[in-house]
Amino acid sequence: MTSDIDKTAGPVDTPPAGPGTIKAIPVRHYGRYVSAVIAIGILVAIVYAFGQGKINWHAVPDYFFDHRILTGVYKTLLLTVLSMVIGIVGGIGLAVMRLSKNPVTSSIAWFYIWFFRGTPVLVQLFLWFNLGLVFEYINLGPIYKNYWSDFMTPLLTALLGLGLNEAAYMAEICRAGLLAVDEGQTEASHALGMSHAKTLRRIVIPQAMRVIVPPTGNEVINMLKTTSLVAAVQYPELFRYAQDIGQNSGAPVEMYFLAAAWYLIMTSVLSVGQYYVERYYARGSSRALPPTPLQKIRANVLSIGRPKGAAA
Repeated sequence: MTSDIDKTAGPVDTPPAGPGTIKAIPVRHYGRYVSAVIAIGILVAIVYAFGQGKINWHAVPDYFFDHRILTGVYKTLLLTVLSMVIGIVGGIGLAVMRLSKNPVTSSIAWFYIWFFRGTPVLVQLFLWFNLGLVFEYINLGPIYKNYWSDFMTPLLTALLGLGLNEAAYMAEICRAGLLAVDEGQTEASHALGMSHAKTLRRIVIPQAMRVIVPPTGNEVINMLKTTSLVAAVQYPELFRYAQDIGQNSGAPVEMYFLAAAWYLIMTSVLSVGQYYVERYYARGSSRALPPTPLQKIRANVLSIGRPKGAAA
């Protein structure tokens, strides 16, 4: 008889064990905790310091919607809009002159930008306001002739001081935007028979707006705050009305807080408007537009109670 041979004899290979569970230990950022505690401590100290002052906080809501304050808000916005119109129109003209191959126009634009960017706005406002000390009349021949004091009103002084200064900054912003457009597109449009003016209007400027809009929005916000300087040349706007109310009511510091609150409200509204304008001109440069604030709020509200990773 032959015995059966166990063909399975020998070492048995066991299947490999699966990967073990990795225990992730989060990194401790102790510096963040320390900096947060320090920041909160400084904030509490500032609030406590203001709480110790003899500030009549009730005066702020009492005068917040005073007709003089509302008039000042209106004049501040009006002055901002008019000054920015002067600045944008002048800036576009200066940018085109600066890029011109004509050495005369290019030199004039360079000198204008050099002068108005190199001197403070307040100095320019005082210069326009006090020209009546050296010019008794303004004589433009058969076009216009009048006393300088009647011609150079506080409003005109404010517009010239702010608008002409802004034009120098807008010229550099517009020039940067125009230079950001590829020269090949300009050459292609000329090859198709387009004139220089039509090339600027149809090809260059629409693409340059992506570069021009963001800093222009910052200039608008900055202009709104800079309008407070025209109180020095007797133009009544928000800051000037707040000063007058503070002196008459015996609460000057409280009225400064009130003016600051109104400036914060107006700049916040302008910041939202700037976001939507930038989003509009970004349509051709990105695949997906950034969500609007309302879209962000709607997405966060709809995601409440939904499992993480679930489809919207």
